[in-house]
Amino acid sequence: CEPGWELNQMNCYYFSTTKSSWNDSRRSCTDLGSDLVKIDSREEQAFLARRVGDIMENFWDRFWIGLTDSEEEGRWFWVDGSPLDKSLSFWDSLPDDWKGPKGTNPEGEDCAIMGTRGGSQNLKCWYDVFCSNSQKSVCKTINKSPFD
Repeated sequence: CEPGWELNQMNCYYFSTTKSSWNDSRRSCTDLGSDLVKIDSREEQAFLARRVGDIMENFWDRFWIGLTDSEEEGRWFWVDGSPLDKSLSFWDSLPDDWKGPKGTNPEGEDCAIMGTRGGSQNLKCWYDVFCSNSQKSVCKTINKSPFD
């Protein structure tokens, strides 16, 4: 992996501590030749939950993942266009698409963050939030270096 990235299995992860919206965070990942993380296994979720939990500074200090239902409410898709596999879903509580106080955000909560400070025992640490929120993020790419 490149300097500043972490290797797990065959993938490289970048834990960005710069806070920005989901779209801006995704752009930052693509500028680095990657994308917001797509979680493909329980083992990957365990690795990410542990690492994010270690980095978090407080309860709200969570990280964007590459999951959104902005195209159609309730249908969650990863950044690569694949639908969320219900057997690999780690919502802490079901996404509620909250519209904000008195409906001030009619779009609702369409983007996913993850994180439980200190790590999550049952791995359920995903939450839906407004895509415009400023959060940290996790980028993922395939490890291209054969020597790591």
